[in-house]
Order: sequence, then C-alpha cells, then structure tokens
Amino acid sequence: MGTSTRSGLRADAARNRELLLAAAVRAFTAESRGGPATTLDGIAKDAGVGIGTLYRHFPNRDSLVEAVYRNELDRLCAAAEQLRTELPADRALRAWMDRFVDYVITKKHLADSLHALVACGHNPFAQSRERMVEAVRLLQKAGIADGTLRADVDAADVLVGTSGICMAVADPQGREQAGRLLDLLVDGLRPR
Repeated sequence: MGTSTRSGLRADAARNRELLLAAAVRAFTAESRGGPATTLDGIAKDAGVGIGTLYRHFPNRDSLVEAVYRNELDRLCAAAEQLRTELPADRALRAWMDRFVDYVITKKHLADSLHALVACGHNPFAQSRERMVEAVRLLQKAGIADGTLRADVDAADVLVGTSGICMAVADPQGREQAGRLLDLLVDGLRPR
C-alpha cells in the first residue's frame, strides 16, 4: 500500500489524478480551438495512464470536466496565500490577477461542457465567486497593512474589475493588453 496524501489518495493515485487533470486541460483547450474532439481514451494516453485509471477517478466526461474546473479554481485561490508570502502585497495582487486571466481562459475553453453540466442540474460554480473574493481580500489586507494598497476599495469590486478586463481581452492574443489594463487597475488601488 502506498503513502496517503492530504486528500486521502495514495501518492501514486494522487499523482495520476493530477496527470489526468493536466491532460484534460490540454485536450479541452485544443478542442475549443477547433482541434479534434476530446476522447477520454486520448486524455488517459496523454496522461500516461490507462483508461481504467481515468474511470476510477472520473466515472464519466462530466465528472472530469467538473473536476478540471474545480481544480483550476482551487489552484487560483491557493495562489493568493502563496503569492502573499513571496511578494510585496501590491505585486502579489497583480501576480494573482495574471493567474486569474489564466483561469478565465481555461474556463472559456470548458464553457460548452460547463453549460451542459448546469443544464443537467450540477452547479460547479457554487461558491466560486465567494472563494475568489476571499483570495482578493487576503491580498488586499496584506497591502493595507504594508501601505501598498488603499483601504477604501471592496474586494468584490476588484474582482469585478479584473473580470471585466478578462471578458474584454482574455485570450492568448489579448494577453499583453490585459496585462497593461491590470497594471492600471492595480495602480488605481495604490494609496494616493
């Protein structure tokens, strides 16, 4: 028996799950860009595991899509704490915004599959917004404490502003412009 991880999975099972999620992101991204339709067998092969391993983790395509979305959300939210410890708060917030852009791009690639999940009665978006607002709030509190960010701006407003920029220009061709607009947003969050 292998060593268990925090999620309760054996280390090799957790590794396989992560490999499958990464392969699924690649596959769904290629599919949404006009590439060939994604098959679960193709995802398993790309991950370097057998189809049985995929089905042990994700019994169907919908469960895989939902897991990809939730994994990307978890990574985005966890990044706030990591960045807060590595960078000054204003720079940590700006770096988190870059990760938010990546998250939005991935979510756009999953849009059709996520809409199908919602139509079937699943809600992968439950509590997503609240979790992202908390991530922004964590970074804002650090910025307020170190004097790099204003105290009079609501974290939800920062998230909406970041989302708006993403909706306007969050695709690989618009990344440079998105970066400039995010810089402007963060500049507006600094004390005068």
